[in-house]
Amino acid sequence: MLYRTVPKTGDKLSALGFGCMRLPQKGRSVDEERAIRQIRHAIESGVNYIDTAPVYHFGKSEQVLAKALAGGYREKVRIATKLPHWEVFEREDMDRILNGQLAILQTDHIDYYLLHSLAGKSFQIMKDLGVLEFLDSAKKDGRIIHAGFSSHGSLEDFKMIVDAYAWDFCQIQYNYLDEKIQAGTEGLKYAAAKGLAVMIMEPLRGGNLAGRIPGSVEKIWAESTVKRSPAEWGLRWVWDHPEVTVVLSGMNDEAHIDENIRVAGEALPGSLTPDEQALIDRVRDEYRRLMKVGCTGCGYCMPCPAGVDIPGVFSSYNAHALFPHDPAGKFQYIGRHGGLMGEKTAAGLCRQCGKCEKACPQHLPIPALMKEVSHEMEGMMDIAVPVMKGGLWCINWVKRFILGEKSHA
Repeated sequence: MLYRTVPKTGDKLSALGFGCMRLPQKGRSVDEERAIRQIRHAIESGVNYIDTAPVYHFGKSEQVLAKALAGGYREKVRIATKLPHWEVFEREDMDRILNGQLAILQTDHIDYYLLHSLAGKSFQIMKDLGVLEFLDSAKKDGRIIHAGFSSHGSLEDFKMIVDAYAWDFCQIQYNYLDEKIQAGTEGLKYAAAKGLAVMIMEPLRGGNLAGRIPGSVEKIWAESTVKRSPAEWGLRWVWDHPEVTVVLSGMNDEAHIDENIRVAGEALPGSLTPDEQALIDRVRDEYRRLMKVGCTGCGYCMPCPAGVDIPGVFSSYNAHALFPHDPAGKFQYIGRHGGLMGEKTAAGLCRQCGKCEKACPQHLPIPALMKEVSHEMEGMMDIAVPVMKGGLWCINWVKRFILGEKSHA
């Protein structure tokens, strides 16, 4: 296993982190025995950074991780988990949620604590509620060691958040299809230049760049004289960037875990040859040719007067079109744009004003495309979001009851 250094602290973190968002399933629940075995195998193979969150597996992820880290494994790793801003309504909620996580994870501290999925508006709300003072307080009393944030927002919002606090680290979505989506390459370099460790999520687009890939893409990979799986190509591309600290993989298959661990022991920054880089560029171009919307993520269409995250919506729509077999596609769209984990930024908000179309360098018919996206991605969304929010509320109520916490509701 190769390790990379957190600039501000000197921590040596495994290049590969274990993401607990997609643990193995048994029926509709987590296969706890298998998940625990997988997590412990990864730790024994050198992985020392494990990422979870209250929302993953509707609260089950943190519970399973706690079981996996029993028996001496906790001392071998750094735990990363997150504060869900959509569950915070007053300053006291922050302490209540963190204390509950400490109890669930059966630990007295969180090594890497993130504000989950921030964008401009949600960060401002959290600031007004006192979240920066909360982070200072939790660091001072030892409940958290390092403070960071994750973001699926725009590059502009990302830079603003980076500059707003003395963060130790951040977490962004990054892969060879998303160089200009969300924070992208510019955001990666910006954060690293400020001394932040950068943790990467979705390096394989939720496994879609490694699973059932289009035949035309397979043909390009097959041309290489170096034989690698699509997963290895994708991971090596991310690890090739020296600004990257940890690459998180949502590993739930034993063979995939072993492959990722092997590659994580070989993929040094700057190790891809020019020919290999060119091959990946051709694969990226082929994926983009297959996409429904030729959006480059430049952001000239933003901000939208109606509040639509236009580049983000198109990115989710293209992902759904490219990987229709992935049942998580629409769920992720609802989570990121439907108002489940923050403000609503979905295509259905479009007022057809046409401002975006005039600004688009690609001359895309954005208002017409918004109607198409809304029709394809937002069916039942107005029902699904309240139901999911209700489910999360019930889970939180049960956790409070079990932990003996007093509700402020």
